[in-house]
Amino acid sequence: MKSKILSFLLSGVFVLTCFAFSSTTLMAKKRIVFGGGPAGGTFQVVANGVQVYKPVKALKDYTIKAQSSAGSIENLRKVDRNRSQLGVVYSGHVYLGRNGMLKNDTNRYENVLAVAFLYGAPAQLVVRKGSGIKNPEDLVGKKVGVGNAGSGAFANCELFFNHLGIWDRVERNAMGYNDAAAAFGNKQLDAFWLFTAFPSGAVIMAAQTNDIGLIDLGAWARNSGFFEKYPYFTKLSVPAGTYRGVDYEAPSFQDSTLWVASSETPADLVYDLLSLIYTDEGLKHMVGQKKTFKAMSVDKGVYGIVTPLHPGAERFWKEKGVLK
Repeated sequence: MKSKILSFLLSGVFVLTCFAFSSTTLMAKKRIVFGGGPAGGTFQVVANGVQVYKPVKALKDYTIKAQSSAGSIENLRKVDRNRSQLGVVYSGHVYLGRNGMLKNDTNRYENVLAVAFLYGAPAQLVVRKGSGIKNPEDLVGKKVGVGNAGSGAFANCELFFNHLGIWDRVERNAMGYNDAAAAFGNKQLDAFWLFTAFPSGAVIMAAQTNDIGLIDLGAWARNSGFFEKYPYFTKLSVPAGTYRGVDYEAPSFQDSTLWVASSETPADLVYDLLSLIYTDEGLKHMVGQKKTFKAMSVDKGVYGIVTPLHPGAERFWKEKGVLK
Protein backbone atom coordinates (compact mmCIF):
# COMPACT_ATOMS: atom_id res chain seq x y z
CA MET A 1 0.00 0.00 0.00
CA LYS A 2 2.81 2.38 0.96
CA SER A 3 4.61 1.65 -2.28
CA LYS A 4 1.47 2.53 -4.25
CA ILE A 5 1.11 5.81 -2.37
CA LEU A 6 4.80 6.60 -2.92
CA SER A 7 4.46 5.75 -6.60
CA PHE A 8 1.41 7.98 -6.87
CA LEU A 9 3.20 10.87 -5.16
CA LEU A 10 6.26 10.48 -7.34
CA SER A 11 4.05 10.43 -10.44
CA GLY A 12 2.41 13.64 -9.26
CA VAL A 13 5.76 15.31 -8.71
CA PHE A 14 6.86 14.21 -12.17
CA VAL A 15 3.70 15.61 -13.78
CA LEU A 16 4.06 18.91 -11.91
CA THR A 17 7.73 19.14 -12.87
CA CYS A 18 6.89 18.51 -16.53
CA PHE A 19 4.13 21.10 -16.36
CA ALA A 20 6.43 23.66 -14.77
CA PHE A 21 9.11 22.93 -17.36
CA SER A 22 6.59 23.22 -20.20
CA SER A 23 5.23 26.47 -18.81
CA THR A 24 8.73 27.91 -18.47
CA THR A 25 9.58 26.84 -22.00
CA LEU A 26 6.40 28.38 -23.37
CA MET A 27 7.11 31.58 -21.48
CA ALA A 28 10.77 31.81 -22.63
CA LYS A 29 11.64 35.06 -24.32
CA LYS A 30 12.59 35.06 -27.99
CA ARG A 31 16.25 36.01 -28.59
CA ILE A 32 16.76 38.97 -30.91
CA VAL A 33 20.30 39.51 -32.17
CA PHE A 34 21.43 43.13 -32.59
CA GLY A 35 24.52 43.25 -34.82
CA GLY A 36 27.01 45.84 -33.57
CA GLY A 37 30.64 46.15 -34.59
CA PRO A 38 34.26 45.66 -33.57
CA ALA A 39 35.73 46.65 -30.21
CA GLY A 40 36.53 50.35 -30.09
CA GLY A 41 33.83 51.25 -32.60
CA THR A 42 30.56 53.10 -32.02
CA PHE A 43 28.44 50.41 -33.72
CA GLN A 44 28.99 48.07 -30.80
CA VAL A 45 28.13 50.84 -28.33
CA VAL A 46 24.76 51.27 -30.10
CA ALA A 47 23.88 47.59 -29.77
CA ASN A 48 25.10 47.39 -26.17
CA GLY A 49 23.28 50.59 -25.26
CA VAL A 50 19.94 49.24 -26.46
CA GLN A 51 20.58 45.85 -24.87
CA VAL A 52 21.29 47.17 -21.36
CA TYR A 53 18.52 49.80 -21.20
CA LYS A 54 16.27 48.66 -18.34
CA PRO A 55 12.91 49.12 -20.13
CA VAL A 56 14.28 47.07 -23.05
CA LYS A 57 15.48 44.36 -20.66
CA ALA A 58 11.99 44.34 -19.18
CA LEU A 59 10.31 43.48 -22.51
CA LYS A 60 7.92 40.61 -21.91
CA ASP A 61 8.45 38.53 -25.04
CA TYR A 62 11.95 39.37 -26.28
CA THR A 63 15.57 39.45 -25.14
CA ILE A 64 17.88 41.75 -27.08
CA LYS A 65 21.40 40.36 -27.46
CA ALA A 66 24.17 42.65 -28.73
CA GLN A 67 26.58 40.73 -30.93
CA SER A 68 29.92 42.02 -32.17
CA SER A 69 30.69 41.92 -35.89
CA ALA A 70 33.12 43.25 -38.46
CA GLY A 71 30.74 46.16 -39.05
CA SER A 72 28.43 47.60 -41.68
CA ILE A 73 28.81 45.14 -44.58
CA GLU A 74 28.67 42.06 -42.36
CA ASN A 75 25.61 43.45 -40.58
CA LEU A 76 23.94 44.14 -43.93
CA ARG A 77 24.39 40.54 -45.03
CA LYS A 78 23.38 39.00 -41.71
CA VAL A 79 20.27 41.15 -41.34
CA ASP A 80 19.27 40.34 -44.92
CA ARG A 81 19.44 36.61 -44.06
CA ASN A 82 17.75 37.22 -40.69
CA ARG A 83 20.80 35.85 -38.88
CA SER A 84 20.70 39.20 -37.07
CA GLN A 85 17.25 40.65 -36.57
CA LEU A 86 18.59 44.16 -35.90
CA GLY A 87 21.82 45.86 -36.84
CA VAL A 88 23.78 49.05 -37.52
CA VAL A 89 24.59 49.77 -41.18
CA TYR A 90 25.63 52.86 -43.10
CA SER A 91 22.91 54.37 -45.23
CA GLY A 92 25.16 54.18 -48.28
CA HIS A 93 25.64 50.44 -47.86
CA VAL A 94 21.91 49.86 -47.43
CA TYR A 95 21.41 51.80 -50.67
CA LEU A 96 24.21 50.11 -52.61
CA GLY A 97 23.29 46.67 -51.27
CA ARG A 98 19.62 47.06 -52.14
CA ASN A 99 20.54 47.97 -55.71
CA GLY A 100 23.22 45.31 -56.27
CA MET A 101 25.98 47.92 -56.42
CA LEU A 102 28.37 46.77 -53.70
CA LYS A 103 32.01 46.23 -54.65
CA ASN A 104 32.38 42.73 -56.19
CA ASP A 105 28.89 41.82 -54.97
CA THR A 106 25.86 42.10 -57.24
CA ASN A 107 23.47 40.49 -54.74
CA ARG A 108 20.43 42.57 -53.84
CA TYR A 109 19.96 42.87 -50.09
CA GLU A 110 16.29 43.81 -50.17
CA ASN A 111 15.33 42.40 -46.75
CA VAL A 112 17.25 45.13 -44.89
CA LEU A 113 14.83 47.87 -43.86
CA ALA A 114 15.64 51.17 -42.16
CA VAL A 115 14.49 51.82 -38.60
CA ALA A 116 16.09 55.14 -37.57
CA PHE A 117 18.93 57.60 -38.11
CA LEU A 118 21.53 57.32 -35.34
CA TYR A 119 24.42 59.69 -36.10
CA GLY A 120 26.72 60.84 -38.85
CA ALA A 121 29.91 58.79 -39.32
CA PRO A 122 32.83 60.78 -40.74
CA ALA A 123 36.02 59.52 -42.35
CA GLN A 124 39.13 60.17 -40.24
CA LEU A 125 42.70 59.54 -41.36
CA VAL A 126 45.22 59.62 -38.52
CA VAL A 127 48.93 60.22 -39.13
CA ARG A 128 51.96 60.97 -36.98
CA LYS A 129 53.02 64.61 -36.79
CA GLY A 130 56.29 65.16 -38.59
CA SER A 131 55.76 62.07 -40.78
CA GLY A 132 55.61 64.10 -43.98
CA ILE A 133 52.15 62.67 -44.79
CA LYS A 134 50.04 65.70 -45.63
CA ASN A 135 47.48 64.30 -48.06
CA PRO A 136 46.15 60.88 -49.20
CA GLU A 137 48.65 60.59 -52.06
CA ASP A 138 51.50 60.73 -49.55
CA LEU A 139 50.29 57.31 -48.29
CA VAL A 140 51.64 55.56 -51.38
CA GLY A 141 54.11 52.90 -50.21
CA LYS A 142 53.13 53.42 -46.56
CA LYS A 143 51.59 50.97 -44.04
CA VAL A 144 47.96 51.92 -43.46
CA GLY A 145 45.28 50.43 -41.20
CA VAL A 146 42.14 50.34 -43.34
CA GLY A 147 39.54 48.82 -40.96
CA ASN A 148 38.32 45.27 -40.47
CA ALA A 149 37.60 43.28 -43.64
CA GLY A 150 33.81 43.22 -43.98
CA SER A 151 33.39 46.51 -42.15
CA GLY A 152 31.96 49.78 -43.41
CA ALA A 153 35.28 51.43 -42.62
CA PHE A 154 37.14 49.02 -44.91
CA ALA A 155 34.54 49.31 -47.68
CA ASN A 156 34.52 53.11 -47.61
CA CYS A 157 38.31 53.28 -47.44
CA GLU A 158 38.49 51.05 -50.51
CA LEU A 159 35.85 53.19 -52.23
CA PHE A 160 37.62 56.48 -51.52
CA PHE A 161 41.17 55.27 -52.13
CA ASN A 162 40.14 53.59 -55.38
CA HIS A 163 38.47 56.82 -56.43
CA LEU A 164 41.80 58.60 -55.82
CA GLY A 165 43.78 55.79 -57.50
CA ILE A 166 45.86 54.83 -54.45
CA TRP A 167 44.15 51.69 -53.05
CA ASP A 168 46.59 49.29 -54.72
CA ARG A 169 49.56 51.54 -54.00
CA VAL A 170 49.46 51.46 -50.19
CA GLU A 171 50.43 48.59 -47.88
CA ARG A 172 47.00 47.77 -46.50
CA ASN A 173 46.47 46.28 -43.04
CA ALA A 174 42.93 45.09 -42.32
CA MET A 175 42.31 45.50 -38.58
CA GLY A 176 39.89 47.00 -36.07
CA TYR A 177 40.27 50.48 -34.65
CA ASN A 178 41.81 49.56 -31.30
CA ASP A 179 44.28 47.16 -32.91
CA ALA A 180 45.21 49.82 -35.46
CA ALA A 181 45.74 52.42 -32.72
CA ALA A 182 48.01 50.00 -30.83
CA ALA A 183 49.99 49.16 -34.00
CA PHE A 184 50.25 52.86 -34.82
CA GLY A 185 51.52 53.53 -31.31
CA ASN A 186 54.18 50.84 -31.76
CA LYS A 187 55.31 52.38 -35.08
CA GLN A 188 53.98 49.37 -37.02
CA LEU A 189 51.63 51.60 -39.04
CA ASP A 190 52.26 54.95 -40.67
CA ALA A 191 48.56 55.89 -40.64
CA PHE A 192 45.15 54.44 -39.91
CA TRP A 193 41.69 55.09 -41.27
CA LEU A 194 38.43 55.23 -39.35
CA PHE A 195 34.85 55.73 -40.39
CA THR A 196 33.12 56.42 -37.11
CA ALA A 197 31.78 59.18 -34.92
CA PHE A 198 34.13 61.51 -33.12
CA PRO A 199 35.66 61.57 -30.64
CA SER A 200 36.85 58.01 -31.29
CA GLY A 201 38.31 56.10 -28.36
CA ALA A 202 40.89 54.56 -30.68
CA VAL A 203 42.15 57.97 -31.83
CA ILE A 204 42.25 59.18 -28.23
CA MET A 205 44.38 56.11 -27.45
CA ALA A 206 46.71 56.87 -30.35
CA ALA A 207 47.09 60.49 -29.23
CA GLN A 208 48.27 59.34 -25.79
CA THR A 209 51.36 57.66 -27.24
CA ASN A 210 52.09 59.88 -30.26
CA ASP A 211 51.63 63.41 -31.49
CA ILE A 212 48.98 62.94 -34.16
CA GLY A 213 47.48 64.82 -37.05
CA LEU A 214 44.32 64.46 -39.16
CA ILE A 215 44.48 64.66 -42.95
CA ASP A 216 42.15 67.05 -44.82
CA LEU A 217 39.95 64.57 -46.71
CA GLY A 218 37.26 67.08 -47.60
CA ALA A 219 39.32 68.94 -50.17
CA TRP A 220 40.34 65.72 -51.90
CA ALA A 221 36.74 64.48 -51.96
CA ARG A 222 35.51 67.79 -53.35
CA ASN A 223 38.21 68.31 -55.98
CA SER A 224 38.07 64.71 -57.24
CA GLY A 225 34.30 64.64 -57.88
CA PHE A 226 33.69 62.15 -55.07
CA PHE A 227 30.52 63.88 -53.84
CA GLU A 228 29.02 63.91 -57.33
CA LYS A 229 29.70 60.21 -57.85
CA TYR A 230 28.46 59.13 -54.40
CA PRO A 231 25.70 61.59 -53.44
CA TYR A 232 24.78 59.90 -50.13
CA PHE A 233 28.00 61.29 -48.61
CA THR A 234 27.79 64.75 -47.08
CA LYS A 235 30.43 67.29 -46.05
CA LEU A 236 31.52 68.00 -42.48
CA SER A 237 34.63 68.77 -40.45
CA VAL A 238 36.16 67.28 -37.31
CA PRO A 239 36.29 70.32 -34.99
CA ALA A 240 39.58 71.69 -33.71
CA GLY A 241 40.42 70.32 -30.27
CA THR A 242 38.52 67.05 -30.72
CA TYR A 243 41.80 65.19 -30.13
CA ARG A 244 44.88 66.12 -28.12
CA GLY A 245 47.31 68.15 -30.19
CA VAL A 246 44.98 68.57 -33.19
CA ASP A 247 44.25 72.28 -32.84
CA TYR A 248 42.82 72.78 -36.32
CA GLU A 249 39.60 71.88 -38.12
CA ALA A 250 39.91 68.79 -40.35
CA PRO A 251 37.45 68.82 -43.30
CA SER A 252 36.04 65.40 -44.22
CA PHE A 253 32.88 63.62 -45.39
CA GLN A 254 30.33 61.43 -43.68
CA ASP A 255 27.64 58.84 -44.21
CA SER A 256 24.52 58.45 -42.06
CA THR A 257 24.61 55.57 -39.60
CA LEU A 258 21.28 53.74 -39.50
CA TRP A 259 19.55 51.33 -37.18
CA VAL A 260 18.11 48.63 -39.47
CA ALA A 261 15.97 45.52 -39.12
CA SER A 262 15.24 42.40 -41.11
CA SER A 263 11.94 42.31 -42.97
CA GLU A 264 11.20 39.23 -40.81
CA THR A 265 11.62 41.14 -37.54
CA PRO A 266 8.14 41.67 -35.98
CA ALA A 267 6.73 45.14 -36.61
CA ASP A 268 5.42 45.37 -33.05
CA LEU A 269 8.92 44.77 -31.65
CA VAL A 270 10.47 47.48 -33.83
CA TYR A 271 7.69 49.88 -32.84
CA ASP A 272 8.11 49.06 -29.14
CA LEU A 273 11.89 49.50 -29.22
CA LEU A 274 11.58 52.89 -30.90
CA SER A 275 8.91 53.85 -28.36
CA LEU A 276 11.36 53.06 -25.55
CA ILE A 277 14.58 54.52 -26.99
CA TYR A 278 13.19 57.68 -28.60
CA THR A 279 11.90 59.18 -25.36
CA ASP A 280 13.62 61.77 -23.18
CA GLU A 281 14.73 59.01 -20.81
CA GLY A 282 15.81 56.65 -23.58
CA LEU A 283 17.83 59.28 -25.43
CA LYS A 284 19.44 60.39 -22.17
CA HIS A 285 20.45 56.79 -21.57
CA MET A 286 22.02 56.53 -25.03
CA VAL A 287 23.97 59.78 -24.60
CA GLY A 288 25.21 58.34 -21.31
CA GLN A 289 26.69 55.46 -23.32
CA LYS A 290 28.48 57.84 -25.70
CA LYS A 291 28.19 61.57 -26.39
CA THR A 292 27.98 60.80 -30.12
CA PHE A 293 24.33 59.89 -29.58
CA LYS A 294 23.41 63.52 -29.00
CA ALA A 295 22.70 63.37 -32.73
CA MET A 296 19.74 61.04 -32.05
CA SER A 297 16.37 62.79 -31.86
CA VAL A 298 12.77 62.36 -32.91
CA ASP A 299 13.07 65.30 -35.32
CA LYS A 300 16.03 63.66 -37.11
CA GLY A 301 14.54 60.17 -36.96
CA VAL A 302 14.58 59.55 -40.71
CA TYR A 303 17.51 61.82 -41.66
CA GLY A 304 19.76 60.32 -44.32
CA ILE A 305 17.39 57.41 -45.06
CA VAL A 306 16.99 56.88 -48.82
CA THR A 307 15.66 53.29 -48.70
CA PRO A 308 12.37 51.72 -47.46
CA LEU A 309 11.45 51.82 -43.79
CA HIS A 310 10.46 48.81 -41.69
CA PRO A 311 6.66 48.75 -41.15
CA GLY A 312 7.12 49.10 -37.38
CA ALA A 313 9.35 52.13 -37.89
CA GLU A 314 7.00 53.65 -40.46
CA ARG A 315 4.14 53.41 -37.98
CA PHE A 316 6.22 55.02 -35.21
CA TRP A 317 7.57 57.93 -37.27
CA LYS A 318 4.13 58.67 -38.72
CA GLU A 319 2.68 58.84 -35.20
CA LYS A 320 5.47 61.26 -34.25
CA GLY A 321 4.65 63.46 -37.25
CA VAL A 322 8.07 62.93 -38.84
CA LEU A 323 6.47 61.15 -41.80
CA LYS A 324 3.26 62.10 -43.53
